[in-house]
Amino acid sequence: MENITIKINGIEVSAPAGSTILEAARLAHIDIPTLCYLKEINEIGACRMCVVEVKGARSLVASCVYPINPGMEVWTNTPKVMESRKKTLELLLSNHRKECLSCVRSGNCELRQLCFELGVEDENFYVGEQTPSMLDTSAAHMVRDNSKCILCRRCVAACENVQGIGVIGPNARGFASYIGTAFDMDLAATSCVSCGQCIAVCPTGALYEKDCTQQVFDALADPDKYVVVQTAPSVRAGLGEEFGLPMGTDVEGKMAAALRRLGFDRVFDTDFAADLTIMEEANELIERIQNGGVLPMITSCSPGWIKYCEHYFPDMTENLSTCKSPQQMFGATLKTYYAEKMGIDPAKIVSVSVMPCTAKKFEIGRDDQNAAGVPDVDIALTTRELARMIKKAGIIFNQLPDETFDDPLGESTGAGVIFGATGGVMEAALRTAVEVLTGEELDQLDFTDVRGTEGIKEASYNVAGLEVKVAVASSLGCARKLLEKVKSGEASYHFIEIMGCPGGCVNGGGQPQVRGSVRNFTDVRGIRASVLYKNDAAKAIRKSHENPSIKKLYEEYFGKPGSHKAHEVLHTSYVKRTIN
Repeated sequence: MENITIKINGIEVSAPAGSTILEAARLAHIDIPTLCYLKEINEIGACRMCVVEVKGARSLVASCVYPINPGMEVWTNTPKVMESRKKTLELLLSNHRKECLSCVRSGNCELRQLCFELGVEDENFYVGEQTPSMLDTSAAHMVRDNSKCILCRRCVAACENVQGIGVIGPNARGFASYIGTAFDMDLAATSCVSCGQCIAVCPTGALYEKDCTQQVFDALADPDKYVVVQTAPSVRAGLGEEFGLPMGTDVEGKMAAALRRLGFDRVFDTDFAADLTIMEEANELIERIQNGGVLPMITSCSPGWIKYCEHYFPDMTENLSTCKSPQQMFGATLKTYYAEKMGIDPAKIVSVSVMPCTAKKFEIGRDDQNAAGVPDVDIALTTRELARMIKKAGIIFNQLPDETFDDPLGESTGAGVIFGATGGVMEAALRTAVEVLTGEELDQLDFTDVRGTEGIKEASYNVAGLEVKVAVASSLGCARKLLEKVKSGEASYHFIEIMGCPGGCVNGGGQPQVRGSVRNFTDVRGIRASVLYKNDAAKAIRKSHENPSIKKLYEEYFGKPGSHKAHEVLHTSYVKRTIN
């Protein structure tokens, strides 16, 4: 592509034709502030924080949507520009409920950070009418607080343009405008799938997950409770960011140490249950292929995807694997096999999960998720909530020694850890399914065709004389495109992996929030996913069916994958929902 040379603050900058001033400035290592802008998702020039001066232009222009042209001269930091940005912030704050000390985003609020950088002072606030607080706490996973909304529409863009759902949008006009649902329905009454991508991109405290940390602290303080925690693969790839560590730092060992110091009776790894999921899922896939079952079989690990399928593709719920997600499989195994083995009443076990996903908060309340007659999982925390617990407890995270998970539900393989990246479930399943079908050991364990952060990936493999066609989709918008191809007959597969969040769980709605200025120009998904693939490569065992603890579990309790006992404990059912 042809490059164009312009001047920014007197310095020549070369950028590809079609670039905006904002993109060109970034190439020159100049960070122009933004609030509404999300690259390729929400390029609307609405917030006016990114305004700059352009020679010959009659007024300041929004750099996020203004294309460059040859010979253009731009200034990003003149008094006129700085004053405009400052006034924009002051006007935003005039309609903002300023409870910064108690806000969940305190210390990580893009609005507050810009106010600090541009010297906005308390006495400079304009005084006027404010949008009343309209809390929506109806959903299982999140709270919406419009009194802290700045109408940037990032959440709307994530819901509509990425996930293809669009259950929220701007209502009313002028000063009365607010982000809400159609007909002001409670969020729980809509077809929201609890993915939390709106929370992930919100620059303020207007959207946040329901905090369950106090419930966990209370359980830990109860001597009659046996409190067990499991941590998902992606948590170790993101948690360090909450403590100032570089993105892409693997903090598995420090995380285990922190959980132990919080007082959990046992610290286990969801990766164990990921291996267990592969055993059941691979067996189910083989049975469907060999016995004429419903194909394509679609993975069931992502609760946001499951609810989406129930709402938007109810006729395809029969295609879903009946396997519970790893979170739920872990809880079910904990309160059946482990409880029996340890002689503990399942009713006294408090099963806590730490997940990169807000939809897990919805999943724990689903029907048919109570193998022992009590909920498989009692409390689901996000990565952010765990970070808040660690900080509240005064644990100096970065100085902790690396520790390992407890046995036996803490032993896992490389196949289990890659579950957190898009394509990881597919790759893990193929490692086991191929060896079972062929009876031969794989020479190459890396199925690189299904790796990467692309929204849709396809591959085919010759397995024991059968061409097995697979596909991977991440984000619900991409899932829709893929499934419509399947329904129309345009595409045919044996096995499909779908993750509700773009890039998979590493980019889940419960992961550490990343400023727009970083999110727009950094491959967050790829960097976090690299942690999991490095972890996988370093494992002595990289195939789920070779996990010694999984083998022992089947020998002592389930018998074999797909057994009657396994179906009672590890499998679930779905419902057909309507679209609201």
